[in-house]
Amino acid sequence: MKGQISRRDFLKITRNLSIGLGVADLVPYPIWVDNSIAAIPVSKGYLLVDSKKCQGCMSCMLTCSLVHEGCENLSFSRIQVIQNPFARFSEDITVVQCRQCVSPTCVEVCPTEALKPDPQFGYVRNIDKEACIGCLACVESCPFSPSRALFNFEKEYALKCDLCSDTPFWKEFGGPKGKQACVEVCPVRAIRFSGNIPLQEGDTGYEVNLRKQGWRFLGYTAS
Repeated sequence: MKGQISRRDFLKITRNLSIGLGVADLVPYPIWVDNSIAAIPVSKGYLLVDSKKCQGCMSCMLTCSLVHEGCENLSFSRIQVIQNPFARFSEDITVVQCRQCVSPTCVEVCPTEALKPDPQFGYVRNIDKEACIGCLACVESCPFSPSRALFNFEKEYALKCDLCSDTPFWKEFGGPKGKQACVEVCPVRAIRFSGNIPLQEGDTGYEVNLRKQGWRFLGYTAS
């Protein structure tokens, strides 16, 4: 109604005001608690990668941003390929993707519940772009570096891998029971979907060997 503001706008205004006053770190985020949610269900899908097999072509990054945001922008990709031209194989390429954590801090800190498990797609954590106020709490709270949660600086909302359950610019069905754009487009099959919960300690459970014996002929080890 005229003269009223939404909860999203209210939170955005109060957060920006606290930043302007220099007290952003002293003022906690206002949080509405949903008492019906006692625990965060685990995701039914995970992305596994083989950094040693990855060729650094960034096809996964360009495709990810294209199917989600409608443009090819590496900054908007939910999966990141990090290359170090000064390092030797196999430390020259690192692939980092959202872990779909069993205990996700990004979900816990979101002040507007814009980031929550979606039961329709196997409890994949989706971001409600309308509810997101751009506070960056999810980005800052991610315990991994670089943060698995990103930010669309043009439209001012957070970005996080949803296993392609919400791809407005792709006509395929995504989520744990569907397709993932990065898996489909990778030319060397260095990304794989798994329905099993990986080892949560470090990134060891998410970094796997996807190379077959034939890769030895290309100069790669199979182990």
